[in-house]
Amino acid sequence: MAQFLPHNTQAPSAGGASRANVDEGLRSYMLRVYNYMGLGVAFTAVVTLFLMSNPAIMKTVALGPMKWVLFAGILGLGWFAQKVIYSGNTVVAHGAYWLYCAMWGALISPMVFAFFGSGKGHLVFQALGITAVTFGGMSLLGYTTKRDMTGWSGFFSMACIGLIVISLASFFFITDPGTSKTFSLVISCVVVLLFAAMTAWETQQIKDMYLSAASYGGDQNFIARSAIFGAFMLYGTFVSMFNNILNILGITNSD
Repeated sequence: MAQFLPHNTQAPSAGGASRANVDEGLRSYMLRVYNYMGLGVAFTAVVTLFLMSNPAIMKTVALGPMKWVLFAGILGLGWFAQKVIYSGNTVVAHGAYWLYCAMWGALISPMVFAFFGSGKGHLVFQALGITAVTFGGMSLLGYTTKRDMTGWSGFFSMACIGLIVISLASFFFITDPGTSKTFSLVISCVVVLLFAAMTAWETQQIKDMYLSAASYGGDQNFIARSAIFGAFMLYGTFVSMFNNILNILGITNSD
């Protein structure tokens, strides 16, 4: 686990670094995080569009038994991302991140394809807009708040595990279409609220990772990996929110 400075702790000057230099480095670091994340979302869109334009490949990769391989791969890589990114070199870190983005693109491609195929493609763009606004607002809150959210980590971990278990149980054991749709709507609403809060928490932790590094001499290797790991965290939250907001719009706009 990365070690974070307690929130609101002033990072001491190290190696003659001034507070102004730390602030400038933080801005550059956060910009790098958001750039990686934005490029990851764009790459996911490219993968999704490629598979949508090649239905046969999409059927092989993202439907049937392979979808469970993708699902397991996303969960596994998400769970071990910190260890992979910090224990390997930057090439391994980048490889893990872009693989994660590609797997998400493959997994959501059938859902996006179904919306466009049913004449409801506008809901995809609507969901993307709602996600961007929600994410941006909560990330800004996490960056600027004075409240220490470090202790929220355990709650978020348990909540995510609980939602995964509940979602899988509903998929396998709830067979009535009406009940399944209602259950899916409720789960998606909870996921959106949970991941909106996680966006603020993650942003604060990403900021504190840089301040921690700056206080111990500004290890550039650690900072570079932290930028990738930060993008990984925010990307996963963003795409999860988008997926569930799209599901909510699909259900509420169904005939």
